[in-house]
Amino acid sequence: MSTTTGTPPLSPARTLATAARVLRQLAHDPRTVALLLLIPVVMITLLRYVFDGSPGTFDSIGASLLGIFPLITMFLVTSIATLRERTSGTLERLLAMPLGKGDLIAGYALAFGAVAVLQSLLATGLSVWALGLDVTGSPWLLLLVALLDALLGTALGLFVSAFAASEFQAVQFMPAVIFPQLLLCGLFIARDQMAPVLKAVSDVLPMSYAVDGMNEVLHHTDITGDFVRDVAIVAGCALLVLTLGAATLRRRTG
Repeated sequence: MSTTTGTPPLSPARTLATAARVLRQLAHDPRTVALLLLIPVVMITLLRYVFDGSPGTFDSIGASLLGIFPLITMFLVTSIATLRERTSGTLERLLAMPLGKGDLIAGYALAFGAVAVLQSLLATGLSVWALGLDVTGSPWLLLLVALLDALLGTALGLFVSAFAASEFQAVQFMPAVIFPQLLLCGLFIARDQMAPVLKAVSDVLPMSYAVDGMNEVLHHTDITGDFVRDVAIVAGCALLVLTLGAATLRRRTG
C-alpha cells in the first residue's frame, strides 16, 4: 500500500531523481536506445528513396511522418518500460517511499522527453539537411512539433500501461490507440475530403493536429494561427493524458 499521504504531489528534486534513474536504466539497454534513435532515421531514409522520383510526395508525407514516428516509438517504449516497473514491483516500492505520483509521472515524462529531443533532432536534421525535405517554414518549428508528439506518445504509453497485464497486452494497445489515429490523421487523404463522420472523429484525435501542425510549417513561412492552435492542442492532450496517467497509479499499486 502506498504511504505517500502527506507527500507533496510534485517536487523538482524528486522529479529529477526519477528522471535520472530512468535514464540510467535506458543506458543499460542499448537495443532500446537504438530502437528509439535509429528506427525513425532508417524509416525516413527509406521513405526518401521510395519516392526518389517524386520529391513533392516525399515533402508531403515526410513532414507528416516526422510527427508520427516519434509518437509511435515513444508510445511503444514507454508503455512496455512502465509496465515492467508495475509488474516487477518496482513501482510499488517507489510509491512506498516519499515520492509523489506527480514526481513519478513527471520524471518519466522528463526522461523520455530528453530521449525524444535526441530522436527528433536526428530525424528532423537528417530529413531537412541530408535528404532534402523542402520546408517553407523554419525547421526548428518542425522540431518543436516532433518533440510535442514524442511527449504525447510518452503520455499515452504511461496511461495505457495501467490497463495491461503483460508486455504482449501493452503492444496490443497499439492497434486500438494508434492505428485509428494513423488512418484518420490526414496522412493518406486530406481530412476535409473524408466522410463527415470520419472527419468528426479525426477532429478529436490529437495525431490529426500533429500532422496539421507539420503541414503548416511545410507550407507557410511565418507562424500561423492554425499552427499555434495545433501545437496548443497537442501539448494540452499530452498534459491531460499525463494527468490521467497519474490518476491510474493508485489502482495498480494499492
